[in-house]
Amino acid sequence: MPWSVYVLAAGIFAMTTSEFAVAGLMPQLAAGLDTGIEQIGYLVTVFAVAMTIGGPALTVLLLRATPRSALLVIFAIFLAGNVIAALANSYWVMVIARVVGGVAAQAFFGISVSLSARLVDERMRGRANGVAMSGLMLGTLLGMPLATFVGGQLGWRAAFWTISALTVVAALLTLRFVQNPAPADVADAGAGSMRRELVVLRRPQFVLALVSSTLIIGATFSAFSFFTPILTDVTGLPAGLIPLLLVGYGAATLVGNTVVARLADRRTVVTLLAGTALNAVFLAGFALFAGAAPLALVFMLGIGLVGVTMNPAMAVRVQRAGSTAPLVNTIHASFITLGVILGSAIGSALIPHYGLRAPLLLGCALAVLALVTIIPALADPHLRGGTSSLPEELVAASARPTSGPATAERGDPGGRAACT
Repeated sequence: MPWSVYVLAAGIFAMTTSEFAVAGLMPQLAAGLDTGIEQIGYLVTVFAVAMTIGGPALTVLLLRATPRSALLVIFAIFLAGNVIAALANSYWVMVIARVVGGVAAQAFFGISVSLSARLVDERMRGRANGVAMSGLMLGTLLGMPLATFVGGQLGWRAAFWTISALTVVAALLTLRFVQNPAPADVADAGAGSMRRELVVLRRPQFVLALVSSTLIIGATFSAFSFFTPILTDVTGLPAGLIPLLLVGYGAATLVGNTVVARLADRRTVVTLLAGTALNAVFLAGFALFAGAAPLALVFMLGIGLVGVTMNPAMAVRVQRAGSTAPLVNTIHASFITLGVILGSAIGSALIPHYGLRAPLLLGCALAVLALVTIIPALADPHLRGGTSSLPEELVAASARPTSGPATAERGDPGGRAACT
């Protein structure tokens, strides 16, 4: 695996740490910005909405840049957002900081996943996506507790300065180690042109892949967003135990991500079907047995193993149904974030009327719907396991004559991305 892919994971780790930092700093931020906890909660929503809408827009602006140059620009924007957050003297300044950070984070996720896939052979894209996305799992497992610890000991401003320092380190590593791939396969033929990248929106399998990702992540976050109140108020566990349980959940996501990444290339659709079906079972089991601590914890860890950990397989499916181009993958990341928003928002709306078990049942229903959108992919051998069968648009793209040395590169049957 190229070093570049591990460096991309470091950048995603910094972005994820910032994304979840607010959740662990709510009391300090509320006191420091002279506002209420509920207002601070909106900062999480603002970040997510900025990711969903602004991320693709920033990616469009950077389409003509090389991947490494685009990532460095994004690091600069993201650093600015965190510095503004560290210096914020009012709630609305913090809102601006979160918008800036959210836009940059989403563009970074999309371009990083695109680049990780283009730096390796087509048969290793699942593993490469998994390595890059391990930054997300580690951000949940270590990054958020780190920001919470620093904020608790030194104040919330110090937490954002720490994230700024992580951003600088990740940017320097990117400058030193990340290389630009050559467009070595036909799936990259549309990269650099918004019109050519967006043509994939006409493909039903690509649209189904986007919907599946939204539902899978929505199912998981309808539960994850409410783990703390469920475990304390329904399961009856002491509040002091919750951080340790969340670390255990984070460890489960790291293990699951590693396993899924190894299965994603050859058994893409089967992995998605099996993982999503298990997630539906775990969510239903958690809802039914939330009052029994041992069973509740087993089901919670199960959700960690097969929830967000479907990311590598989801990414491979999108890249096969669409392409590895940056905008395509950023759009996919926005649909994933949409799942986070929908799962948590609908879950919040259900709780006052149906109680804390309702988000878990919502998650189960979303997972079942996700299964319905995954099943059609079984009919396509290329989507199932990466056979030589390609979508018609890509075959046509590869058949068009080109001039210069790029012709040989785009015709490379192995799909290998040479680094420059």
